[in-house]
Order: sequence, then C-alpha cells, then structure tokens
Amino acid sequence: MAVSRTRDRLAAMRGLLKRFTTPLLPDDYSAVLNPLWSTRELRGRIEEVRRHGDVVLLDITPGWGVPTDFQPGQYIGIGVEIAGRYIWRSYSLTNAPNSNQGRFSIAVKAVEKGKLSNHLIGSASPGTAIRIAAPAGDFYLPHPVPEKIAFITAGTGITPVISMLRGMQERKEFASSDVVLHHSVRSRDDHVFGEVLEQFAQDIRIIIRETSTEGRAKAEDLEQLVPDLRQREIFACGPAEMLDHWHQWAGEDVALHSERFSLQRTSDAEGGRIEFSNGSQHTAASGTTILEAGEAAGVPMPFGCRMGICHTCVRQLEEGEVIDLVSGETHESGERVRTCVSVPKGDIRIQA
Repeated sequence: MAVSRTRDRLAAMRGLLKRFTTPLLPDDYSAVLNPLWSTRELRGRIEEVRRHGDVVLLDITPGWGVPTDFQPGQYIGIGVEIAGRYIWRSYSLTNAPNSNQGRFSIAVKAVEKGKLSNHLIGSASPGTAIRIAAPAGDFYLPHPVPEKIAFITAGTGITPVISMLRGMQERKEFASSDVVLHHSVRSRDDHVFGEVLEQFAQDIRIIIRETSTEGRAKAEDLEQLVPDLRQREIFACGPAEMLDHWHQWAGEDVALHSERFSLQRTSDAEGGRIEFSNGSQHTAASGTTILEAGEAAGVPMPFGCRMGICHTCVRQLEEGEVIDLVSGETHESGERVRTCVSVPKGDIRIQA
C-alpha cells in the first residue's frame, strides 16, 4: 500500500510539473529531487558495498519502474558513468526474488582490462546512482525442480547458482530434490561464498576443489565422486574452457544447461574498419566485438546480456563479413548478427 501511495503522489507531482516545465520534461526535475525517479530510463542506487579480494559484492535499490520479479539464476545489466560515458555490463543476481528487502544483489570480479569491473572494485560506494537493465536470461531452474540436480561451477560462475540455491530454500524445495554442488576455486581464500554455502550444507552435498593443489576438475573426476552424474540435470557456469569440456562430455545424452561468463575471443577474424550507418567509424583490433567498437566510437547501440544470449543487440550487417565468437559461424552482407559477440573479418558496414 505504501508503495502504491508513493507512486500516486509521484504521478501527481509529474502532472503538476508538466504545466510549468516546458520545454523541459517533468522527468528532468523529478530526477533532480530523487535520482531513482525517472520514467525515461531504469535507474538504481548502490546501497551496500562489501569487498573480498578482487570481488566486490553490491546491493542495489531499484528505482521507479524497474521490474523486480525474476527467476533465480537470471542477470541484470548495470550502467555506470565513467569519464562522462556510461559503461554497461551484465551480472548475475545472487539473491532470491523475495529476499534482501527488495534490493538486487550482484557480485563483480575484476577482469583484466575490464573498465567497469575495475572501476567498481576500486570506486564503488554507497549512494552511487546507476542505470539498470531489467532482469533477463534463460539460465534458471525449471518448475517443478528436477528430482536430481548437479551444479558445476568455477570462480564467480557460482553467482547465479547462489541465487538458485537461495530460491530453492525460499520455496522449500530441497526436500523434493537431491542436489550436488561441485565448485572449483584457486584456494580457500578465493572462496567468496564460503560462508553462504555453509548455510546449505545440511540440505545439499557440497564438493569444493582447490585447483592450485588439485588441478582443474575433469568429468571423470566428478563421475567418481558422483556415480549417477549422467542421470542428473546439470547446471554449469564458469570459464569458457570449462564449459567446452562439459559440453563435449555431455553430448546429446545428458541434460546440461550452461551460462558463460567470458567470451573465447580466439578466431581468424583479423579486425578491420567498422563503419556505422550513422556515419561514425572505428578501427577494431582482432577480438574486438562490434558492440565494443560502437561504444568506443560513441555510437548508442542496444544490448542486454553481452554474451550472445538475449539477442537484444542484433543488427543488420550491410557490408563485409563477421565471425560469431560463440557459434564460430561466418556471417555475410545482408544477415542479422549479434553485435555483442561478433568480430569483423576485414572492413564492414553495419546498421547503428
């Protein structure tokens, strides 16, 4: 009720302001009064910041109009102003839908040359205003949950699984499912969610592998520990090399769902000059995606997940060839391509 009354008062305020603010919009003034009051864009505010080595945990209050319903395992996009420009990335939610006082929780790991991740690690502070893209993604548990589940994660690939586990706990689903979690970390000191997993120790089987001493896990290693692994529905998240290994092992016989946290940028695409239909240009090095080139050139291009999942970024390739880093396919003039995962194979022209 309180939220409804607040929205009604805000709507009335906008109606009053509209009479006096031409040519400016009421949104311009209400956003000054409160950065979360905006109908032209989805906004949020960082409320809490907790740092753990090269990972920062953020709690975010969503602003006016931001959809707060989501499936455990989905992600949100956040945009932060850095040097006068908004830099966007997508991060998996770590809270359950009905927990954390209506806030979003995410975990951000520092990435080499990652402008936003390194900025947040060093500079994120309570009160910082950000922009938000609504929750999305296909990596989440079905309903009802499978009778047997195996979570296979590495590093910050555990973040969507933390949300899934919290969601199962919230819905009291552990009693109806046999759950195993295998998580790989370099060392115990890198285990950001160690204390969180302890809360689930009585409900699920947890296997932690320290790769600094035990090496990277292979399918045969986990099959020895979990003999019925092939009969379980598997949810895997982590580095591209790890996921490639598990997909090759699973073939078509195992129910394997995965989400990638990083692009494998190796291809025979040499880069090239990208001309956008609005007249802007940018010369992209090998491995630079069209979306990244557009951002560097100041071209406002749409995007969502930045991992080739949601297809928000799709644009028509008008001239030239590109390679899709996820599928490995080459796309030619006239085709529609995912700009967030496609790199130029020579000079190209694309719809802005």
